[in-house]
Amino acid sequence: MTELIIFILSAYGLTQGIIYGSIFNGIRPTKGKLGELFKCPMCMGFHVGWFLVLLSPFTELFSFDVSLINFLLLGALSSGTSYIFNMVFGDNGIKHSQTMEITNNEDHEETA
Repeated sequence: MTELIIFILSAYGLTQGIIYGSIFNGIRPTKGKLGELFKCPMCMGFHVGWFLVLLSPFTELFSFDVSLINFLLLGALSSGTSYIFNMVFGDNGIKHSQTMEITNNEDHEETA
């Protein structure tokens, strides 16, 4: 279980660094499909996930078998958790916004 938490946090940190880190400003693509990939935490999170599976034999932090199934499953896990963390946490801490639900009056009158 600890390995999985370390994997998730590593994937999130690497994803954030690639997407937002100033160290990559000079080499990060900004246009076309590749530019879109480098702006999307869900997309980049997937690729970071399978890349970390490749690094697994070279680290003691986590150890996963390098297999197609692990590429897909851990890529999906990295994608989902990187996206969720990106939506919850920002530069100023936990993101908080209020939204107002707008209902259609016709629908409301029919149910009343």
